[in-house]
Amino acid sequence: MGELEGSDVNKTESSLEVVPEEHSSVLEKESDTLNTISQEPNDEQVTSIVDDDQKDHADSKETGDIDDKKDTKDSTDRDTGLAKIVAEKRLALIKAWEESEKTKAENRAYKKQSAVGLWEESRKASIEAQLKKFEENLERKKVEYVLKMKNEVAEIHQYAEEKRAIVEAQKREEFLDLEDTAAKFRSRGVAPKKFFACFNN
Repeated sequence: MGELEGSDVNKTESSLEVVPEEHSSVLEKESDTLNTISQEPNDEQVTSIVDDDQKDHADSKETGDIDDKKDTKDSTDRDTGLAKIVAEKRLALIKAWEESEKTKAENRAYKKQSAVGLWEESRKASIEAQLKKFEENLERKKVEYVLKMKNEVAEIHQYAEEKRAIVEAQKREEFLDLEDTAAKFRSRGVAPKKFFACFNN
């Protein structure tokens, strides 16, 4: 029985020689364990083996905890990165929306300003047309009024001339009457009584 176990150990040892160096420490530990098993184990050896197994288990547990923490940290970093990317994308979308809305508002304001400008120009043109028409009417009325005044002045002058002609005609007629009367007085040799009455007084 012991010889079979020894031969198995030798086979295991020979098979371990071809294992890569990175696993050599693990294989050496297994070889030592097999050598220990091939001998008669005592209480101290059993206790040592149990302690080693517990240490290995503890080490592997600590390594697993470190790996879990590392995985958790990596996952947290990845989540943080993704959250940052999502936030940046959201901010970019908000910025694009803001710029788009500002452009729309600017276009609306431009259209309204253009409409106000067109309305202003239209109203100014209408008022200017009315003013021009009023000035034309005023000029026409002014011409008509001036002509009317000139006609009135001409009529007044004509009336005055007629009055003057009448007065002149009356004067000539009166002169003729006086000349006839004076001729009668001369022919009769009589002096006018009124004339002498004036001198007598």
